[in-house]
Amino acid sequence: MMMQRQGSYADHPAAPRADQVRRFSGPAFAALDLGTNNCRMLVGAPSGDGFRVLDSFSRIVRLGEGLHHTGRLSAGAMDRAVAALQACAARLERRPVRRIRAIATEACRRAVNGREFLARVKAETGLEIGVISTREEAELALESCAPLLAGDGHRALLFDIGGGSTELAWVRLSETGPTLIGYDSLPVGVVTLAERWGDAGFSADGFGDMVDDVAARLAAFESIHCIGHEIRNGGVRLLGTSGTVTTLAGVALGLQRYRRPLVDGVALRAAEAADAVARLHAMGRDGLMQHPCVGPERVDFVLPGCAVFAAITRLWPAPEIVVADRGLREGMLLRMIRADRARHARAPRAPEPRAGA
Repeated sequence: MMMQRQGSYADHPAAPRADQVRRFSGPAFAALDLGTNNCRMLVGAPSGDGFRVLDSFSRIVRLGEGLHHTGRLSAGAMDRAVAALQACAARLERRPVRRIRAIATEACRRAVNGREFLARVKAETGLEIGVISTREEAELALESCAPLLAGDGHRALLFDIGGGSTELAWVRLSETGPTLIGYDSLPVGVVTLAERWGDAGFSADGFGDMVDDVAARLAAFESIHCIGHEIRNGGVRLLGTSGTVTTLAGVALGLQRYRRPLVDGVALRAAEAADAVARLHAMGRDGLMQHPCVGPERVDFVLPGCAVFAAITRLWPAPEIVVADRGLREGMLLRMIRADRARHARAPRAPEPRAGA
């Protein structure tokens, strides 16, 4: 039986209605994440220990298309990304924000023309996008998922299956919160695997070979941290954050359409997750295109993501996997809000007027 865990970062996680936006007048912050496959933006305002979502944007841009073969961002991929970023910039022009942070990840880290592309983005959209390190990518994911790690356990393995890479974070849990012990970034993600394996990934043998390939890449991290031994001794939480993991949760829950409140924080038993992987693989391309949690735009990337997931859970067979529908944008927002509060706490206060003045 699946159970819902507590640990919300926001009191209104979904995109707001127009009337709710008009009523809100507090400070707002914007976080933009340009990944290998998606361009995502989130605008939020402080609310309690988290934030209230004021606006959100997500578009598949396939920035890393062809990168595995050429080492460069293609003209078409850059045009798609710029168009999405122009849409983000237009939204931000209509909504004053106190601070914007925009980041790029694996595609721009790896591409020989990544810096040239970001200069074009600055010229055409006004957005200043910085390329973050693999360590900061793991730290931001941990920042956003920390509320889901509260409770029992003394260690956690967090994994984020991206478009161009997969981030791993080995975490110590304590009453003061999670602490990063070690991290790694594997140069395999849903886009890179899809381009490498192509249609072969839809076959049983091809899918199995993909899983074996990823598992071999995980071995070094296991040899350093002995995570398998820790799992056998108990007290290790496994937490996944990515479109792959949320899709698996949607399939396991039997959702007719994706609903974030039902997915974020749910704990899947290992057998339930494995069954969802098997069901997705059995659908084939046509079935995946028609599935409400997949669709035509993501059909080529679901099974490569499932292969990464299957490799992780085979090497590290925890009893359950906590699913997180949150990531780098939420981590950035939380950091910006915390820094803003600290800055205002340090600011000198105006002297109070004297009595009778």
